[in-house]
Amino acid sequence: MSERRNFVKQIIAGAGALSLSAYLNPVLAAELDRQVKRVSLLNPDEAATDEEFWAVIRDAFTPSTEYINLNNGGVSPQPRVVQDAHIKHYKYCNEGPAYNMWHVLDKAREPLRKKLAELSGCSPEEIAINRNSTEGLNTVIFGLNLKAGDEVIMTKYDYPNMMNAWRQREKREGIKLVWLDFDLPVENDKIFYAAFEKAITPRTKIIHITHMINWTGQIMPVKQLCDLAHSKGIEVIVDGAHTFAHMDFKITDFGCDYFAASLHKWLCAPFGSGLLYIKKEKIRNIWALLSNDKPEGDDIRKFESLGTRSFASEHAISNAVDFHNLIGSKRKETRLRFLKDYWAKKLIKNPKIKLGTSLLPQWSCALAIVSVAGWDAVDIASTLMEKFKIYTVGIKHEKLNGIRVTPHVYTTIAELDKFVDAMTWIASNPSPGKK
Repeated sequence: MSERRNFVKQIIAGAGALSLSAYLNPVLAAELDRQVKRVSLLNPDEAATDEEFWAVIRDAFTPSTEYINLNNGGVSPQPRVVQDAHIKHYKYCNEGPAYNMWHVLDKAREPLRKKLAELSGCSPEEIAINRNSTEGLNTVIFGLNLKAGDEVIMTKYDYPNMMNAWRQREKREGIKLVWLDFDLPVENDKIFYAAFEKAITPRTKIIHITHMINWTGQIMPVKQLCDLAHSKGIEVIVDGAHTFAHMDFKITDFGCDYFAASLHKWLCAPFGSGLLYIKKEKIRNIWALLSNDKPEGDDIRKFESLGTRSFASEHAISNAVDFHNLIGSKRKETRLRFLKDYWAKKLIKNPKIKLGTSLLPQWSCALAIVSVAGWDAVDIASTLMEKFKIYTVGIKHEKLNGIRVTPHVYTTIAELDKFVDAMTWIASNPSPGKK
């Protein structure tokens, strides 16, 4: 009873059992604390190759013992502390749903909002808590006041859900979509800048940018493009699904007007959790996707009228933020880039294997696409899983035909060595479709 009372008090007070100590195994907690103190004396590059530290981080997860997961970009696993917090909140909700959800857990949203704002580098009054990037970006896409003839600039490599949302507005309302194409990877920001600048007309109202292209891991020069757009009186929407908690930045670094992210990707928060950032002065101009009693108000909470939501899932986000902060944003980014470079630099020595992602840090991090001459992407992915028990995803989009590979902080060097060996075998054998 005493433990339960403390749990409820923490929630109401805003702690919400948000600290990791409430869920970590004492032995693991002590070891994590020791390791974090040790690597804090190292620079990020030194920490990135400190396998003793990353082995302890792996112990905090529950990876499959049946296969190697190299598709963390789709959705990331959660460390034990997030899983346990989610389950504990879920059980608490079920003891008395109407009261425990609406009168207890609902009070903890504001401390969570503040914590996400601190991670994002903005005001809590600019952060809405929702379910994913698609919901956040659709809120802005369908909430903007646009009319027939207004133009929106996009690329052919934006995320499908976002392209479909814009196409729906185009079909229903007659706005014009201007599509840009690129030969990826691009290792010169001037190429992106020139293409967007050339596409701008007096009717351009919005530029839609995918910070990291989900197909290939290409990083776009968001700050430069925001500056370009704003110099012309144009607003910018940024899809940050693959960069938030993946790379070390603050949303406000870019000066964008709108930004959305899925927290169940690189932050390792519960599945179906996300955030939406809108500049305070822009909130009034966006209609909520789900209705609110003050649709023209300037309160960011008007975008959270979801009805009954998963309170348990929502409040375990805080534990994911704590775990992310324990690792450290810069340390995490550097490790993720190191893992990508580790396998990629080995494979590109093979003349039959081609990397479709830059190895330069300003244009890539953990996510990359790789192809094998004579092999279809689907065949590579299926062979990796069926023969080698390695899970990736086949990418066939526009000019792309390869597998997307995304390790995470729990991925080991030994697993990447197995992936390199498997890809080497594939490159030395004919594709099933060629026999």
